[in-house]
Amino acid sequence: MQVCILYAGRSNESPKLRSIAEGLAKGISAQGHMPTVINMNADQERLSIYDYVIIGTEPVSMFSAKVPERISRYLAQAGAVSGKRCMAFVSGGLRKNKTLLNLMKAMEGEGMMLRTSEVITKADEALAIGKRLNVERNI
Repeated sequence: MQVCILYAGRSNESPKLRSIAEGLAKGISAQGHMPTVINMNADQERLSIYDYVIIGTEPVSMFSAKVPERISRYLAQAGAVSGKRCMAFVSGGLRKNKTLLNLMKAMEGEGMMLRTSEVITKADEALAIGKRLNVERNI
């Protein structure tokens, strides 16, 4: 299956988010799937070809629960995302649960079908989650 792992941090390049996304990718590829990691701040890609989409972010500031505006803009330009099965994750912040809720609202606002959500703080934790994540189609 084609899996897309998107991430968008406070700045153009977020090393922590990238390492978490790559950890998820390693775990998912261990299941035999083909993950692609994309930085939402640098690249725009159509999501229509992917079977499962994972989106990760961090809050815009340490004390905020807002997600970067880039996520909503990206999803609006990403093609047919309505009905896509997906996962949301955040990597930290003081209000990480509220940040996760805001990310989930943005995804569901585009019609995405949220299957799971996580707060992931380390790459090795992401690897374990990726290995157990069920991305198979529900036929």
